[in-house]
Amino acid sequence: MYVPLLRPFLSMCCSLRYAQILIGCCRFLTAMAIYLSIWVAPSDFQQGENYRIIYVHVPAARMSLLIYIAMAISSVLFLLTKHPLFQLFSKTAAKIGALFTLFTLVTGGFWGKPMWGTFWVWDARLTSVLISFSLHLGAPRSQEFSADVASIFIRIGLINIPIIKVSVNRWNTLHQPSSISQFGTPIHIPMLIPIFFISASFLFLTGILLIPETRQIILSFNFQRKSQ
Repeated sequence: MYVPLLRPFLSMCCSLRYAQILIGCCRFLTAMAIYLSIWVAPSDFQQGENYRIIYVHVPAARMSLLIYIAMAISSVLFLLTKHPLFQLFSKTAAKIGALFTLFTLVTGGFWGKPMWGTFWVWDARLTSVLISFSLHLGAPRSQEFSADVASIFIRIGLINIPIIKVSVNRWNTLHQPSSISQFGTPIHIPMLIPIFFISASFLFLTGILLIPETRQIILSFNFQRKSQ
């Protein structure tokens, strides 16, 4: 028997109720992040104003990894429960994760161009992120075969997550070491705070993007069941 919170009808009602709250929080956090990153945070003494790309590049990269981990957890829960909402979440989140991963690659190219002299190099970090982009795109396609195949495909892709994390520390790459880690950060506080604001706004944005897509899939799924 399904947990009441996971019933599609209740999910549809809750999504309508909390969508406006998510939008309001996202707008507030985005406005604060723009103000702090442009007018409060100082320029970097080495990179000048170009470093400000970090305020969208780093949060997008972390959001991409977080979404994939959430997809993997959802795929495991689907295999255990066979609840369709977990399958729908993985399918929808994969598209959003692909968007954040592509944004990570594009902003990283513009950030790296003045430093490296090129938008792209085949080093460990950039290549592993490109693989992550392919995994996000491949997850919805694998669901065309079966939900079980998609769940296994997503879980196998988890191998790439630690590769992305350690790639700049274990291998010789042009990409700079991680700006934020469990050992601390070399970033000054006025430069660090906007990153957390934008990370939070991206989290709310993900919820906002998930709601209409998931609602559309649930509605089409119910329509197909009634037409049969």
